[in-house]
Amino acid sequence: MKQRITIHPDICNGKPIITNTRITVQTIMEFLGAGDSIEEILEEYPSLNREDIYACMQFAAKLMANHYEVRKIA
Repeated sequence: MKQRITIHPDICNGKPIITNTRITVQTIMEFLGAGDSIEEILEEYPSLNREDIYACMQFAAKLMANHYEVRKIA
């Protein structure tokens, strides 16, 4: 399986993108968060496929799996 998400400092200010595009993971996640379906995203970006969208979702989930600690403010 090819790597679907790429991070390069010279492309989109180093934001994670779908490989060989300038479409950021953030953009796809914002569409999903706004309630757009995968089908609607694929209509908007016909160069993408369903696996690209799933890769964005997996990438975001892995970021959220990082350990977060809530600290009380004095």
